[in-house]
Amino acid sequence: MAQRRTDLAVEAHQLWREGAGEGPSLPGVRAEERERDGFPVTTVTVSSREGAQALGKPEGVYVTIELDGLLRREEGAFRRAVEAVAAELRPLLPEDGPALVMGLGSRTVTPDLIGPSAVDHLLVTRHLVEGIPEHFGSLRPVAASAPGVLASTGMESSLIAQALAGELRPACVVAVDALASRSLERLCRTVQIADTGITPGSGVGNHRMGLTRDTLGVPVVAVGVPTVVDGATLAADLLGTDSLPDLGEGKDLLVTPKDIDSQVNDLAKVIGFGLSMALQPGISLEELELLLS
Repeated sequence: MAQRRTDLAVEAHQLWREGAGEGPSLPGVRAEERERDGFPVTTVTVSSREGAQALGKPEGVYVTIELDGLLRREEGAFRRAVEAVAAELRPLLPEDGPALVMGLGSRTVTPDLIGPSAVDHLLVTRHLVEGIPEHFGSLRPVAASAPGVLASTGMESSLIAQALAGELRPACVVAVDALASRSLERLCRTVQIADTGITPGSGVGNHRMGLTRDTLGVPVVAVGVPTVVDGATLAADLLGTDSLPDLGEGKDLLVTPKDIDSQVNDLAKVIGFGLSMALQPGISLEELELLLS
């Protein structure tokens, strides 16, 4: 039976539980729910090969933040969302050392714009730290790149990341990319942070060489937002069936919200600001807004 497509570990765990019924828990997989700045947070830890195979996810830690309040434009939601993303990112990042941020995706396809747009909202400091150390020497050196996609560059994103990592020798790499969800409930309102790295294009079934510790030689933290739902997966959820329906010519259909442009812009800003505050703990949101204005 074809599997429902999702890049979210919390959904993969939910799908496994739905299939297992009331049976025993999955060995090597632990899910914990809590709250951060008013937003629900779920941490799924995969610590065994059996658990990784069952969920279809590499072993590691997956943190999911549900930002419904941001979508509803609640008062103070942007600040809380930025602080929540920053707080969940910090434990997965080295305390110091240069960082390289890769904004994956295409600038010409709106649902795939999360990565490049997040880089636009990132505080980039490497040139300042090296060029004017008397003023910016206290900041962590941060470099960023939005390398585009294979179809427009002729190069894999991972190949570009390898070249940059080899030249810059960062202490860590952060990869930001769009993901796929299994349902509308988490579409454009969820941020997943993982210490496992990422495979560009996996959200639309277009798997490429991954950006991981194995390929880049340094820790890789992945930050993703689901911006699309696979058509067959969505149909199965809406119909309440276990098997994926045959959509015929629509088998490759991907569904995205009609206001995807504004939602991507909001979430990209949250990620860019949150990542900046995680990498530069001494900078406040007000200072960050001033520096990026």
